[in-house]
Amino acid sequence: MIGQRETVSGAHFAFTDRWGGVSAAPYEELNLGGAVGDDPGVVRTNRELAAKSLGLDPGRVVWMNQVHGNDVAEVEGPWTTRLTPEVDGLVTAVRGLALAVLTADCVPVLLADPVAGVAAAAHAGRPGMVKGIVPAAIDAMESLGADPARIVARTGPAVCGRCYEVPEAMRAEVAAVEPTAHAETSWGTPAVDVAAGVHAQLARAGVLDRAQSPVCTLESGDHFSYRRDRTTGRLAGYVWLD
Repeated sequence: MIGQRETVSGAHFAFTDRWGGVSAAPYEELNLGGAVGDDPGVVRTNRELAAKSLGLDPGRVVWMNQVHGNDVAEVEGPWTTRLTPEVDGLVTAVRGLALAVLTADCVPVLLADPVAGVAAAAHAGRPGMVKGIVPAAIDAMESLGADPARIVARTGPAVCGRCYEVPEAMRAEVAAVEPTAHAETSWGTPAVDVAAGVHAQLARAGVLDRAQSPVCTLESGDHFSYRRDRTTGRLAGYVWLD
């Protein structure tokens, strides 16, 4: 259920795998995405199971309506309206409030400054990485008192540069913005390495403590992959502070 978990100075980072939930095929088992065609009640159950396995109150987890953009919302608690805002980043200065990001090949980015008590989560797909969702999230953290030199950054399971095949024109377009994302598949065709681009952006922002998951979602049968399966579930990354 929780494929990766780490605590650094009171900052908690966790990434799910696909197991331990109650969704039926093709979303089996722990689908946490509410907009992929799965039964809403089943998704709620899965979110409750995942939160409780992390020791979190499910009602204190904030989700996003992700749209591959670069908007970041500051939150002080769960949404009070039925409509979740369309953003790809969340930031909070409220300790104990968990921020969640959904992915199934895109890069989930979790950030925390334990000293300032500021955390952020960002959804960095290829479009979002190019648009600067990660620098935007760091800017939002700084506005709340975070220092990039103190920020701990963790990126979770995502499609790797060896597998993310794209047309040559698209690779050139991405590399013009973020050269480190220029990649080649293991079979020799143009590719994009979104995680490499994200980590380059983190480094330029002054984030020193960075770590990347070794898991490629397309290669791993333990993780959801949109590129592999199209109709599938969503993984989640969670970040919160004591």
